[in-house]
Amino acid sequence: MTAQNAVTKAFVSTGIPGLDNILGGGLTKERLYLLEGDPGAGKTTMALQFLIEGARNGETVLYITLAENDIELRAVADAHGFSMDGVHVHEVIPEESLLDPSEQYTVLHPAEVELGETNGLILAMIEQLNPSRVVLDSLSELQLLSGSALRYRRHVLALKQYFAKRACTALLLDDKTALRGDQQVRSIAHGVISLQHTDSEYGAERRIIRVLKYRGIAFRRGPHDYSIATGGIIVYPRIVAAETRELTKRAQVASGIPQFDALLGGGIEEGSSTLISGPPGTGKSTLAVQFVKAMTDAGQRAALFLFEESFNTLLNRCAGIGMDLTAPYDAGLMSVHQIDPAEMSPGEFTHAVCRAADEGAKVVVIDSLNGYLNAMPEARYLTTHLHEVLRYLGQRGVVTFLVGVQQGIVGAMTTGIDVSYMADNVLVLRYFEARGAVDKAISVFKKRGSAHETTLRRFSIGRAGIEVGPVLDHFQGILTGVPILLDTVQDIVVDDGRQA
Repeated sequence: MTAQNAVTKAFVSTGIPGLDNILGGGLTKERLYLLEGDPGAGKTTMALQFLIEGARNGETVLYITLAENDIELRAVADAHGFSMDGVHVHEVIPEESLLDPSEQYTVLHPAEVELGETNGLILAMIEQLNPSRVVLDSLSELQLLSGSALRYRRHVLALKQYFAKRACTALLLDDKTALRGDQQVRSIAHGVISLQHTDSEYGAERRIIRVLKYRGIAFRRGPHDYSIATGGIIVYPRIVAAETRELTKRAQVASGIPQFDALLGGGIEEGSSTLISGPPGTGKSTLAVQFVKAMTDAGQRAALFLFEESFNTLLNRCAGIGMDLTAPYDAGLMSVHQIDPAEMSPGEFTHAVCRAADEGAKVVVIDSLNGYLNAMPEARYLTTHLHEVLRYLGQRGVVTFLVGVQQGIVGAMTTGIDVSYMADNVLVLRYFEARGAVDKAISVFKKRGSAHETTLRRFSIGRAGIEVGPVLDHFQGILTGVPILLDTVQDIVVDDGRQA
């Protein structure tokens, strides 16, 4: 026998970095844990990663299966590209002879005999291998064999003491398919991890992981997104920007267009978020990409997250106005992430954006907020996710641009999501009718980092690129879409209706 570990923060890794982060470092060694979830939630895959991590570190590990056989388990591992070297699999599965009516028990209830036989097979293999990590799959079989809640609880308690005396970290899987809901193991286990997946009316289901209980550890509470991909479980811990708060002085980033920079009061501050709002076709994406071009020309990294426009279309469109994005992309200075609708959870998107910043991106473009909403139609608290993303990027000095598409062409317009309150800067592009033509105007409605012009300037995009023109001081009512041309100062109408 080996003395059980007495240190709460002596951790072993689960083999899943995101889960270790949520758990505050991993699983406390030599304790018993419950991993529960409906069929298909990924329990077997997570358990295999837990054992493979131990085998990689030279530990003796054992997978005891009461349902799936060895071939099925190895097929799952092979599908993910896992190496099962060093992982011992022990089957405790009823023999085919149980199907023969002549083999039925007559004196004792079958469950009483089968539970004793099952328990004997489990203990014999543990005695033989003396593993440091064990997975028991699944508790539903033991619960059915136990027959009563009292017998089941005592059996699990006995297993817990047995594993503890052998300095073994045990992970018990529960697929929650037993005849009744049971909380017995939750109260016994040192920690409880729950996997959930919810159906979606369109696209992939959303998968959520929660740590329901973990004695003695300040773990990260609440729901966290996870996905099952080739290569195993990927967990995306919820971002808490307050954990990385810091105070630094921020410089300004110029767009490379003097007139536009003058409108901005010199440029956009590092670590700030900018909402570019306007109706379709006004040039919002192009304006954001102008900063990407300016930053990559200076040798800085950039990341684009596109929900609607394809990267190929963006490349060709920018090339048509003399803005070459192919060079920085080929040089590795610009990464592009094409987001497929309804295929990404909010947590996964959040981590993709934050990972881009961690990898050195100094400008991030999210195009567009409307696409962000439509890509995750059934997710709640999307603005909260976005708020944490913006704060996280800001604390790393990243310049962030959010493209917001307004519905309508002129007059009163709305967007599907109002984030102007959380953005540091708000740029507005508008159409307006003048002299029989449709023109565009740009204005800075909000800027926290520095003083800026409050004027409306003419805005256009041609073969030579973006052009910010003179102040539209000879018009009144541009924001309505149908302004009044002011030929003389006497045409200006004051509030009381009288001419000036």
